[in-house]
Amino acid sequence: MANIVFPAEWHHQSGIQLTWPHANTDWYNMLEEVTQCFVSIGKEILKHEKLLIVCPEEDEVIKYFTKEEQKRIIVAELKSNDTWARDHGAISVFIDNKPTLLDFKFNGWGLKYPADLDNQITRLLYDLDVFRPEVGYISHLNFILEGGSIESDGKGTILTTSECLTSPNRNQPLSLDDLEQTLTKWLGARRVLFLDHGYLAGDDTDHHIDTLARFCNEQTIAYVKCEDKNDEHYDELKAMEIELKNFTTVENKPYHLIPLPMADAMYDDGFRLPATYANFLIINDAVLMPCYQSPKDEIAKKQLQKAFPDREIVGIDCRVLIKQHGSLHCVTMQFPQGFL
Repeated sequence: MANIVFPAEWHHQSGIQLTWPHANTDWYNMLEEVTQCFVSIGKEILKHEKLLIVCPEEDEVIKYFTKEEQKRIIVAELKSNDTWARDHGAISVFIDNKPTLLDFKFNGWGLKYPADLDNQITRLLYDLDVFRPEVGYISHLNFILEGGSIESDGKGTILTTSECLTSPNRNQPLSLDDLEQTLTKWLGARRVLFLDHGYLAGDDTDHHIDTLARFCNEQTIAYVKCEDKNDEHYDELKAMEIELKNFTTVENKPYHLIPLPMADAMYDDGFRLPATYANFLIINDAVLMPCYQSPKDEIAKKQLQKAFPDREIVGIDCRVLIKQHGSLHCVTMQFPQGFL
């Protein structure tokens, strides 16, 4: 039986993928604003590792970066429906130490949005020889799995929500036992921790784990905590907190839990948006944290510094991203060392 390792996000990385916004995405009416956000994310990534940019036209993107930055950028000219690389990007694993891209199907979070172009990106990147020659590719396009729906501690524990991957128009009919067996078979999971509670209003993903609770190391989980009893999220997030307190590490010890503040309520046309500080990105020697120009930004930053004492915490203004119901982690996908 093959030895499969699904690295944690803090595993040393070779690069990060961004799928760039363009006029044929939902960003068409705020393209300049969102482009500047992507540029900010890209420039921070380039301080630490390579950047893989998927875009329709290289010239329209590369101009935002200096000549020195461009040396660390890989551009792949491909069409896309949208920009959520976390969910249409490859899941990177090591199978018997061989770096391997797992290409799962992305169907717009249960057929909510078009995804025909996004669903082809990983295979086309592989065909373009973007990755190192030793990197393998396995198609799992018969199974829907989004990167934002799973968290790995790198040692065989996967954290997820019970609703997302078993929701209608994804993998129905699929029981939690079936899902656990699938994650064991393909991602090398030794155990799966399912959260039955927790949600964010305005979330299109059916409760992605990367909006709610995140592994920071093998013993530590950062999670969204709501202190306002009048907030619609209070009861569900309190129940989620209780679940997290009942989870134990592989050594049968309680996790070290670090609460992140509930982001200030943000609205678009009267509908609440799923702003969250849990949607941070771990990169080499740093953590990129979404900010929303709120006093809570600094509180969240201090909390994350506790989880990552040896990494710089860098805030990125993500108010524009949240207008399309996602944030910083959602638009990125990391590749471990040995892939790019």
